[in-house]
Amino acid sequence: MAPPPGHRVLLAGTLGIFVLHCFTGGQKNSTLIFTKENTIRNCSCPTDVRDCDYSLANLMCSCRTVLPLALRQASYSDHLTIWFTDASALGLLLNFTLVRDLKLSLCGTNTLPTDYLAICGLKRLRVNTQAKCLSPEQSLLMLNGGEREPREQPVWFPRGWQTCMYISFLDLALFNRKSSLKAYSIENVASIANNFPYFSYFETFPILSNESYVVTFIY
Repeated sequence: MAPPPGHRVLLAGTLGIFVLHCFTGGQKNSTLIFTKENTIRNCSCPTDVRDCDYSLANLMCSCRTVLPLALRQASYSDHLTIWFTDASALGLLLNFTLVRDLKLSLCGTNTLPTDYLAICGLKRLRVNTQAKCLSPEQSLLMLNGGEREPREQPVWFPRGWQTCMYISFLDLALFNRKSSLKAYSIENVASIANNFPYFSYFETFPILSNESYVVTFIY
């Protein structure tokens, strides 16, 4: 026997709410951070936004203005996209950050210096330099990019530093060239400062005793 019309309407409404909940619950937002007119915007986006389209990002994403201090020692478990125009802004947003899936888009024509940023636990990197080099997006997959045993939990340093067993050093000069992304890794590095003495600011990098690192250079 068919249910009364009123019950059918109620049933349809309930099913609609259930389907909508399942659909939105399955969506996983990604994080977009960009600098614009001396401000930093942190956005949560339900889908990818066309690179460097600030107006579209503000329209499609949930964005808020944040202070630089709020981004220090951050970590990102999902996909992170950063739009930047200069090396100092990128260093502020990214240096010594824990992120597995990263996309970097250069939104200007500035020439970047030969300098290095340290990224922790990086598994995949995508780079877009169309604003400067008119080249297609490039992608690089790190085979050792921060894989952990499921039971292993992140360890925190007393001063707020995060443990980096897998460290990627990113050469910013790669944004000035049209050549393909390249990388090489060095395993069982016992000391960052001792093995790479020419990187002076790595002398402050926190070291855990009885631990070794996998170091990857991306250029």
